[in-house]
Amino acid sequence: MDTTSLSREGEYGWVIEPTGDMRVPAVIYAAENLVRDMDEKVREQITNVATLPGIVKAAYAMPDAHWGYGFPIGGVAAFDASAGGVVSAGGVGFDISCGVRTLATGLHADTVVGVGPRLADALFADIPAGVGSEGAITLDQKKMHDMLAGGAEWAVSQGWGDARDLERIEEHGCMAGARPDCVSQKAKSRQKREMGTLGSGNHYLEVQRVEQIYDEQVAEAFGLVTGDAVVSIHCGSRGLGHQIGTEFLREMAAAASQYDIKLPDRELACAPLESPLGERYLGAMRAAINCALANREIITHLTRRVFVELFPDAQLDLIYDVSHNTCKLESHIVDGKARELFVHRKGATRAFGPGHPDLPLALRDTGQPVLIGGSMGTASYVLAGTTTSEQLAFSSACHGAGRAMSRHAAKRRWRGREVVDELAERHIWIRSPSFRGVAEEAPGAYKDVSHVVQASHDAGLARLVARVTPIVCIKG
Repeated sequence: MDTTSLSREGEYGWVIEPTGDMRVPAVIYAAENLVRDMDEKVREQITNVATLPGIVKAAYAMPDAHWGYGFPIGGVAAFDASAGGVVSAGGVGFDISCGVRTLATGLHADTVVGVGPRLADALFADIPAGVGSEGAITLDQKKMHDMLAGGAEWAVSQGWGDARDLERIEEHGCMAGARPDCVSQKAKSRQKREMGTLGSGNHYLEVQRVEQIYDEQVAEAFGLVTGDAVVSIHCGSRGLGHQIGTEFLREMAAAASQYDIKLPDRELACAPLESPLGERYLGAMRAAINCALANREIITHLTRRVFVELFPDAQLDLIYDVSHNTCKLESHIVDGKARELFVHRKGATRAFGPGHPDLPLALRDTGQPVLIGGSMGTASYVLAGTTTSEQLAFSSACHGAGRAMSRHAAKRRWRGREVVDELAERHIWIRSPSFRGVAEEAPGAYKDVSHVVQASHDAGLARLVARVTPIVCIKG
């Protein structure tokens, strides 16, 4: 991206001043090298977001921002319903409520490495992964309705989870306002056999070593100990979320003129928050959030079962679960006043700071765990939310490394078998149903995640707590 037309707001804020139809500025938070490496399409897309009705303060792009559908991935924008604000299906994305949860095992990583291949095989055997993967759970209509309404609470009630987890899940494991009746039968049918599955693409289950601690006090509160093993699970609402996104994007695009909404890009299809269409989308999207929360809870249950077989003393206590593809109604201070805003985060992680009332008491003093995934052979990071992030970007931070090349380009450059073998030499055991998928997700296809999290830390979006490195990775 050419930075000459951007104005600076401190060392890490890059501002696109309003021109044309822009209602607010657009702000990119990143170190200069990351901004220069961003595609010009990021500038175009975040500028387009700034034209949408009812947008508040600014449209934001995180340090890992890259070209997405409508909104850039790494995009954040908040809308006020009372000011004619909109909800955009493109501002949430197709993988609704895709997110990460991390669990402390209480085991030393060397103990896990000692049985690495065996653990990898056991996890791969018990947790389905890949395109169209199906699990052992089949949902009839009643169970489907109850799952979409109940989220992780429902999973626990069915015996696929632990009630202690709920306090450490955003929304306490159940998103209020879900409307299963707004989810199409086609979307429900796609999810009938997909609960407890990882899916494909960049989704994974990873066993990791806590390699470095940056903040001892916060790490202790999170349950992170240098040299210990943790488990991270990254997945979302599977086929159901994708179907909801597809259907509502089409409907919103067709209805734009009816609501007198001028779309700079058809992919930014949206509807007024207080319209019947907007309310139906919110109901369906919240149901998809519950689907994702239930799915991650079930995968956690399956993971615990595998660990206990190999390590009878393993506990696998949940540190936190947070999504990065959502639209949530939140209270934020704007110009000194509290306002109720619908915050879109697409490829951006919520990062509530210390003292936030929505955090469990055990995390109230530290701020929310912000879980940042790496790329199969690279480090992942645990950060903590900050009070400054509230003012900077509605309490939001990055969500991962961000792609540096397309999946097609990655397949041309790497062979999946070679990637698996090279990582095995480093004692990182990969299991995947698709070598093509491994090639698409090769570590080199992504930006350097350490640069992204450092920029988030330096900008004040979230602060560094720990660095973790992979031991076993089950890849979709």
